[in-house]
Amino acid sequence: MPSIRSWSLIALCAVLGAAGTASAQDSDNVTAEYEEGGKWFTADDIPTFKVSEDGTVDWYTFSGFRRYHAECHVCHGPDGEGSTYAPALKKSALNLDYYDFIDVVTNGKKEVNSSQNQVMPSFGTNKNVMCYIDDIYIYLKARGTDAIPRGRPAKKESKSDAFTENEDACMGG
Repeated sequence: MPSIRSWSLIALCAVLGAAGTASAQDSDNVTAEYEEGGKWFTADDIPTFKVSEDGTVDWYTFSGFRRYHAECHVCHGPDGEGSTYAPALKKSALNLDYYDFIDVVTNGKKEVNSSQNQVMPSFGTNKNVMCYIDDIYIYLKARGTDAIPRGRPAKKESKSDAFTENEDACMGG
């Protein structure tokens, strides 16, 4: 069962998605301003990545790499690069508002007409995606800015107690 914070995020996304939100270009959705429980956030409280000068990534970015490659790369290609089947996502986390990103992953998207046939299934009930949706978003932002190269990050921070607690609550452990 998703944590209270996860359900709150899903409800918030539904409300904001219906009301409309500012685009990602309207604010800095990349620069890490503060950390909470091992997770970094922008000044606008949007999850983001943190890469140390020696290339060590925060745990959420590393987790996002793992979760992306477990659930998303089959369609969207390795490292967010895209495929002949589905578009690249590494820039989506930069160009798409955070709440719109959450909405598309949660509810899916369908744009079928004479010029395109794009169908993204809903992952709203898939705990392997929803419990780690911020991690995937963070990883894609790091890839989109080229803050990390393709492939598995070589160095990572340790998993925080807060991450483990949220993971256990969401996955029902």
